[in-house]
Amino acid sequence: MPRPTASTKTTRAVKPTSDEPASATTLTQRQRLAASTRARIFKMAVREFADKGFSGARVETIASRAKVNIRMIYHYFGGKEALYIEVLEHVLSNLRDEERKLELDVERIEPATGILQLYDFTEQHFSAHPELLNLLSAENLNRARFLKRSKLIPKISSPVLDLLRTLIARGEAHGVLRPGIDPLHLYVLLVSLCYFHKSNAYTISRMFETDMLTAEWQAAHREQAHQVIQAYLSPEQSRHAGLTARLPRVTDRAA
Repeated sequence: MPRPTASTKTTRAVKPTSDEPASATTLTQRQRLAASTRARIFKMAVREFADKGFSGARVETIASRAKVNIRMIYHYFGGKEALYIEVLEHVLSNLRDEERKLELDVERIEPATGILQLYDFTEQHFSAHPELLNLLSAENLNRARFLKRSKLIPKISSPVLDLLRTLIARGEAHGVLRPGIDPLHLYVLLVSLCYFHKSNAYTISRMFETDMLTAEWQAAHREQAHQVIQAYLSPEQSRHAGLTARLPRVTDRAA
């Protein structure tokens, strides 16, 4: 019987015993490629929508920057509007996820200190994610037209309101915070102090010939925001408010 040749040995060595492992490997590679392509498109979409808003953004630009055929955008996302809504959901979900990671012992920390830490977290998140500011500003111009079409956004609840409720209740009970603080109003106040000087920095800097995006200016504003928040929370504030309420207004005196 003739001995097998080297080529015959090689052929027998690489011949698969089953088609299943090869198919599984191919499927995994395809899945990885699809996930990578989708992620690349999405990354470019966040940048394009944050820079230009929904109306100014172009799917052609997104496809070009992602190095894909434009048909891939419709394949993975269904179209420009669906892609934009997913981008909005992503940036807001990211904020909520980071809020849930907050290690804040609201049952032990001094209430005013805890509230200031919530402000610092929000301010730092906005600094680290300017795309969130841009997208929110643009969507406000749209009057939340696309945000209203999201089924996910209403389900994303912020844990910060619950944290504020606990801190406020403890602070009022111990007399270290003024009474009557509304958690939602306080949250909006904190976000406002984090938001305006960043979202409008370019125009205000030009108007007042001061670069408000420098680290020094931002740090100074953060310190002043702390002072504003502390003054608002102080029990002394309620006494001053009561005194002001008793003083006659100019219109009253005129009458």
